[in-house]
Amino acid sequence: MSSFRTLDDIEQVSGKVALVRVDLNLPMNGGQVTDRTRINASAPTILELADAGAKVLLLAHFGRPKGQRSSTQSLSMVVDAVQDVLGREIMFVPEVAGDVVAQSVGILRDGDVAILENTRFWPGEEANDAEFAAAIAANGDFYVNDAFSAAHRAHASTEAITHCLPSFAGRAMQKELEALDRALGNPEKPVAAVVGGAKVSSKLAVLEHLVGIVDHLIIGGGMANTFLAARGVDVGKSLCEHELKPTVEAIMEAADRSGCTVHLPYDVVVATEFAANPASLRTCNVHEVAAEEIILDIGPQATEALGDVLKTCRTLVWNGPLGAFETEPFDAATVSLAKTAAALTREGSLVSVAGGGDTVAALNHAGAGDDFTYVSTAGGAFLGWMEGRELPGVAALTP
Repeated sequence: MSSFRTLDDIEQVSGKVALVRVDLNLPMNGGQVTDRTRINASAPTILELADAGAKVLLLAHFGRPKGQRSSTQSLSMVVDAVQDVLGREIMFVPEVAGDVVAQSVGILRDGDVAILENTRFWPGEEANDAEFAAAIAANGDFYVNDAFSAAHRAHASTEAITHCLPSFAGRAMQKELEALDRALGNPEKPVAAVVGGAKVSSKLAVLEHLVGIVDHLIIGGGMANTFLAARGVDVGKSLCEHELKPTVEAIMEAADRSGCTVHLPYDVVVATEFAANPASLRTCNVHEVAAEEIILDIGPQATEALGDVLKTCRTLVWNGPLGAFETEPFDAATVSLAKTAAALTREGSLVSVAGGGDTVAALNHAGAGDDFTYVSTAGGAFLGWMEGRELPGVAALTP
């Protein structure tokens, strides 16, 4: 990973206007913010700049208004939640560029914070329009990106703006990039990757990239069924992409060439219907799945063997659950392996980095998330990074 500029590289903060890209795309219910994780993530950057005497203007998107103003997707709705987290009053500015913003900057004192309107109210945002970015940049002295979750998109407020102003990574972005570098950029070997989830097709690029750089690839979720079927195993009525057999074979061959061991379950938890604790629940060898049965989790023997694999590794990257973890008892493998990874991380023998929405939920369900070295809440950006893609919002921060 190329080196990137951070807040430590800003020569003068006091008396300057900082345009700070944050993630305020927050879950709402009845007009109230229901989860403040993303505000908490950017609070250190916002407060560090404000306390150093900058006027801080926050840039963010909210929902998908498709280039139109929408009262239900205005960032004015999140002001109270941001004020609560930061512990200070915040001005809301109903524009992102032009005279209204310039006048607001004139009213702000050094150390004050303002939230600008939803960047996606303007078509120029998603078009990565240079003129729109220049108009936003005109009211700032430097730019800080603290929204890794939006870094996989080349939008005006993440990419084009960096061509107009000196640009830096905020503390949350810096932490994320450093954690990712430890996990796949420059990892301590052996490296294991857990890739789960429903479909191989959604993570093809991830699998193709990982087999070339990790020592152990652990496949779970519905994806494991597709791999098993490609190997000639009858997976009954399980979720499976049979048409991907040639693709799976190519991935397995690439793994062989690069010395990566692919781990597939040899015992599984099955039932004839997908429901909590069904009467038809049983554990069996993968070769004993009946025609009417559905594979819903990895079995206990395979799970224990995977735990033993992690004990031999120094680095772990995790994306996706091993089974249908939202429904008991099909959370057993995910919970067990997550707890093993958390224990190894606590004792200092494993660097563990996880990311993606389902993954965060699964690790929290297992009570293991807090013990991982780093858990990324970014979905698309985390997957893009696991695919080995250059993320536009990150590339823009390199000198």
